[in-house]
Amino acid sequence: MGVSARFGYRAIAEGRRLEPDILERAEHSVSRREIDPDVVKVLYRLIRAGHTAYLVGGGVRDLMLGRRPKDFDVATSAHPQQVRELFRNSRLIGRRFRLVHVFFGPKNIEVATFRRRSEEVSPEEPLIRHDNTFGSAEEDAFRRDFTVNALFYDPQTFRVIDYTGGVPDLRARLIRTVGDPDVRMAEDPVRMMRAVRFAAKLGFEIEPATRAAIERHRTDLLKASIPRLVEETYRTIGQSGAARALLLMEELGLLEQLMPWLSAHLKTWTGPLESSPTVRNLGALGERIAAGETPGHEFVLATMMLDMHLAGAIGREGEGRVDVVGELRRGGFARTDTENMRLIIEAFPLLREPSRRTKRLARRPYFPLARRFFEMVAPVYGADLAALARFLENPDVYLVGAVAPAPSGKRRRRRRGGRRRSRRLAMRPIETAPATPSPGESANGAEPASAQAVPRTRSE
Repeated sequence: MGVSARFGYRAIAEGRRLEPDILERAEHSVSRREIDPDVVKVLYRLIRAGHTAYLVGGGVRDLMLGRRPKDFDVATSAHPQQVRELFRNSRLIGRRFRLVHVFFGPKNIEVATFRRRSEEVSPEEPLIRHDNTFGSAEEDAFRRDFTVNALFYDPQTFRVIDYTGGVPDLRARLIRTVGDPDVRMAEDPVRMMRAVRFAAKLGFEIEPATRAAIERHRTDLLKASIPRLVEETYRTIGQSGAARALLLMEELGLLEQLMPWLSAHLKTWTGPLESSPTVRNLGALGERIAAGETPGHEFVLATMMLDMHLAGAIGREGEGRVDVVGELRRGGFARTDTENMRLIIEAFPLLREPSRRTKRLARRPYFPLARRFFEMVAPVYGADLAALARFLENPDVYLVGAVAPAPSGKRRRRRRGGRRRSRRLAMRPIETAPATPSPGESANGAEPASAQAVPRTRSE
């Protein structure tokens, strides 16, 4: 545990006020010019109404790192109903966390009231089930998961406020829990996935005590609600650091809890795990995301499961195969996502080696998505993208050109329906013209059974 976090918990427990570390404007890189103007409007309306309001969480962290935040969150001393009354363009949401979303067209800004750790949590039952206990800014900082996410920016004084030691951890590029890591992981097991996500996203290391706590509590992951686990899985893998996220999940034992069949498949790779096809596929996905693409859930799942499919490990259970679609459905993944994943990975071999079946596939509504997926991961398997492009340009010409030439060097012209005609010829008896009766014929003109004509096949 960091020094600030350790003494902070003690001070709160004893009812003493903790003085935070303050970074003046010249000591940090956060600027109002880099904050969404609508977020600034929300902050100042709350302040003018007499409330304390800060920019909090990942937005401050990313601005401190020189990154462009994906979104901005606001924390305030105003209670949810007070926020709702200040903003007509808002809505109360959430059960576990009572929040307010303030809408500006299609965009919404999340506003949360300062909270403290729930009083319902006990050593015997550490899992947080309700977290609506309002508190101070100081208490709110100490209930957050990681120190780098517990920084506040005050738009009035332009200061960054650090109660938990987040600034030193940002400089050291460390993911560290706020407080005792064993307690924090037991309170909310999804934090283990969040630690992996932030480490992969930011290129940080997980601090040793936090890492050890994750390894000790990995089996608690299945105590979390299924919808939260599914959502966090997509957020962890569906990011630019997808490859490193999967590696960390496997190293820490989290993948074995969530997707044991995928973990078992990775263990069959004899070389460095970084060079395994599955990790390389996720590396290609991360590059697409870094370039601005937003893949769907089925795309993310297909990237994870493709190599298992090509290895023959996916199918009806038995003989070393796993019904991955069924397993994912039982794990809470939506049917639409799992079925579309199946279609995408089953299309890959048809795109790698174009055939008449590929021609039919090109008419399917999911073909553009399957093609994008193929183009992304084809280099991992040495597939020829140019061959698919030639096929799609003129399938019939491509397929004729794929037929082996005749020995003379000239291409044999394929007979349409030849196979069917051969079958008809083979079944049809050969008719012979009437002949003059020979001495061996019977009186009624029929020849002996031994001399009757035998149907001949085409090969005869």
